Amino acid sequence: MSHDRGKAFSGGDGSASGYSSPSPTDHHEQQQQPATPSRYESQKRRDWNTFGQYLRNQRPPVPLSQCNYSHVLEFLRYLDQFGKTKVHLQGCIFYGQPEPPAPCTCPLRQAWGSLDALIGRLRAAYEENGGAPESNPFASGAIRVYLREVRECQAKARGIPYKKKKKKPTATTPTSSSSSSSSCRGGGGGGPGNSDRDSSTSSIMHFS
Repeated sequence: MSHDRGKAFSGGDGSASGYSSPSPTDHHEQQQQPATPSRYESQKRRDWNTFGQYLRNQRPPVPLSQCNYSHVLEFLRYLDQFGKTKVHLQGCIFYGQPEPPAPCTCPLRQAWGSLDALIGRLRAAYEENGGAPESNPFASGAIRVYLREVRECQAKARGIPYKKKKKKPTATTPTSSSSSSSSCRGGGGGGPGNSDRDSSTSSIMHFS
């Protein structure tokens, strides 16, 4: 009787009034909850999953262990159907014009900047998922050649020359000078290269 009464008071598990206070272990687990992944990490995971789905959709399916640079090149060409960047053909009257005055029937492609960033994420994801650096298909010289050709082709077709970004000087500069330099490089996102990259990146990964 007294044992039952004491048990009821303690909630049956030894805690007063049925209230169970969190143990030090529970508190430690709450503190160790994983942080929200960054935008880059989330995009990298989506890219990796989409590439894996692309390989599985092949006939016959291609195991990741047998993937080589040719599969990566086919994947990049496949993505062009989801592009949003107008790339004029050589026979188009607007070929080489950065701002054509009228629409044309030239195809939409993935912007070079989007593909370059995609390959960078997939190259990192491959090794993070157990792939050996020496066999990384995304680091193949053939991929670099393809990206360079896409960059040069799009620059000529759109009349937008590609310029390498200059390294920022280590010395401190006045605020007005640095802001002016940033706007000239398109740091605010207003340049054509940046807008194409941002708009097409979000539409890269779609499967029917």
